[in-house]
Parts: sequence; structure tokens; C-alpha cells
Amino acid sequence: MVTPLDALVEQARALADDLRLDAVRRWKAEAPGRFAIGCLPVWTPRELIHAAGGLPVGVRGGGDAVEVVRGDAYFQSYICQLPRSTLELALDGSLDPLDGVIFPSTCDVIRNLSGMWQLLFPDKLVRYLDVPQSLRPELGGAFFARELKELLHDLQRLGGRPVTDEALWASIAAYDAHRQALEEVYALRAAQPWLVPTSELYLVLRAGDVLPVEAHTAMLRDYRALAAASGRPVEDQARVALTGCFCERPPLGLIQTIERSGCAIVEDDLALGQRFVRGDVTPSGAAEGPLEALALAFIERGRAAQTMFLPDHCAKGAALVDDARRAGAEGVIFAAASFCDPALLDQPMTAKAVEAAGLPSTSFKYAENTGQFQSIREQTGAFADTIKIWSEA
Repeated sequence: MVTPLDALVEQARALADDLRLDAVRRWKAEAPGRFAIGCLPVWTPRELIHAAGGLPVGVRGGGDAVEVVRGDAYFQSYICQLPRSTLELALDGSLDPLDGVIFPSTCDVIRNLSGMWQLLFPDKLVRYLDVPQSLRPELGGAFFARELKELLHDLQRLGGRPVTDEALWASIAAYDAHRQALEEVYALRAAQPWLVPTSELYLVLRAGDVLPVEAHTAMLRDYRALAAASGRPVEDQARVALTGCFCERPPLGLIQTIERSGCAIVEDDLALGQRFVRGDVTPSGAAEGPLEALALAFIERGRAAQTMFLPDHCAKGAALVDDARRAGAEGVIFAAASFCDPALLDQPMTAKAVEAAGLPSTSFKYAENTGQFQSIREQTGAFADTIKIWSEA
């Protein structure tokens, strides 16, 4: 018997596997003048795209479903898999529904990818989005508000209509509701992880890459209600925080392998772009405009992500420990994409903070096209056993 929860998860699976963006094609065909903008990891101002009448579309590579042939001709071998498979999808026409792509400042590879995109697709909107290096509102905040204003100007031309402050505030409110719904699902998983297996939640999160924000908010709320009422049995697993998966998406099989080894993932950065800002962008009684509110939310309430420059070199480790503690994690798994500079350069510092906090940890690397997980299952299984043995001791 197919339950409503099963049906919702299968719907999410179909959307997550929608590499040719058929859902986006249908959305554009429903009304003339609609446009879609690809958003590379980690964070892009989706509120601006929404306010201009566009659909933000998450672009996170092809996973293990794409054989990369032409994409390998554009990059050297010692970088991550994400840009190769993204180019493969673009060159075979899968990403044709996108009228433009935003490349946020993440690493040198993403910067190079944006330049290649300009050369390969000169008729598309291409924007490299610089993020602030200073977290002072009068410096970084002012700089980022100007960056957002320039991006909004490009989006207005693409949408063929001006964007008012009222439209921006309405879009911000829509995404505030989405952030709230997402955090409610994460809170349920932290409290009762057996009700919200991450291998299932992962599909629901990825469905948000191609759905309008209102539709995905409704899906998150439905999923939380159905999962909470599912009556799934309690499982005795080691509670872990998973970090390093913020950009190149891990294969679903990798998440399933971690769970089957005896680990319950209670905190992660799988949806860092959707969860980057903590809380609402719209502060109570705010006097600034919508662009200033977005900029300030980014620098004042943004997560201490590996892609961010933070003057305090201890801040990222402390943030990871706080997030792990808040979710009740008993250990941390560092799972970085192979050749991911932001994750691997930060890992020694954050691992040191995790160790100082008394949390056990283990680490491995993956690629989005990884297909064999036996060694990872053995490693994470031993890690789960160690947590259980020492926590009981």
C-alpha cells in the first residue's frame, strides 16, 4: 500500500532526478514571459529572482547519473567533479531552460566556470556574485547592497518589468516562510531522527531546486506532518553531524550508506544555500530597504560557512560545535568533496575545535559520481560503534 508519505517522497525523488529540468520547462510554458535563473552553490539572493518574476533553479551538477565526456575537456583533473558535470549538462541541452546563471563567490573553480559560461553561452545572463569580505555593516553591508542592486537591475531587464520595494518585501516574506518550514523539519529530525531519515529528507531538499518557493514550502510542511505521524519505530543509532557537503552534492547512496552503518544524521550542510541565513530576513521594525535587509542578514546572521572569509579563525569551528550540540550530535563526520578547497582547507581548524569540544570525528572524501561505498560503510560503522561504546562507558 502506497502511503501519502511514500507518494510525497516519490514525487520529490522524481524532481530531484529531473536533470533535464522538465519541471522548469513546464513552469515557463504555463505563462508567457517567465524566465528561469540557475543558482550555483552556495548562496544566491533567490528573493531578487522571485520578485522579478523568475524561477530560481538550483544547479548542483549531475550526480552519478551523468557520464562526463565533453565537460572533462574544459578543466584540469585536480578539481572537483561539480563543474565538469554542470558543463556536460549545459552542452547536451539539459540546462537550456535557464535564461541565465548566477555564480556566487565560492572558490576559484566557480569563478572559472562563470568565465567559461560567458564564452559558451553569450546570449545568456551570466553574473559572478562577489560576497563581502568585511562583516562590518557600514563596509560589507553597504558593498553587498550595491552588488544586489546591480544584480536586480539585470533581472529587471530580463523580466521586462521594474521591481518595487513592495514586491521585494513580498518575496522576502515568501522565503522567510520557506526558511521557517525548513528549520521545523530539521528540528523534528534532531528530536526524533528515526522519523526523518536523511536519505529521504535529502530528496525533499533537492526537489526545492526546481520548484517555486511556495510549492516547496508546502511540500516541506506536508512532509513534516506526514513524517511526524508516520509511527516509524525508534532506532538506536549514533547521532552525528555531517559537514562538507555544501556544494558538490553527494550521491544518495552515500547518505544511505552512512545511515545503514548505524549513524543517524541530525545536522548537516546539505541545504546550506537554503539555510544560510538564520531566522527571518525581515527584522521587526526594520528601517532599511529590502536590499539592505538582505545584505545585513547575509553578514550578520549568515552561517559560518567554509566558503566565507571570517577574521576570527576560530569562528567556523565554534559554529560547527554549536550546531552539533544544538542538534544533540554525539560525533561529527567530515565528508568533503574531492579537491574541494573551501572544505579541505578549513577542516584542520574545525576538526581541532571539534576535538577540543570532546566530540569524536571521522573524515573521508567523495565525488558526486562515486558508486562504491563499502569502505565508507566500514569506516562510519566503526565510528558509530565507537560512539556507542564510549558513550555508554
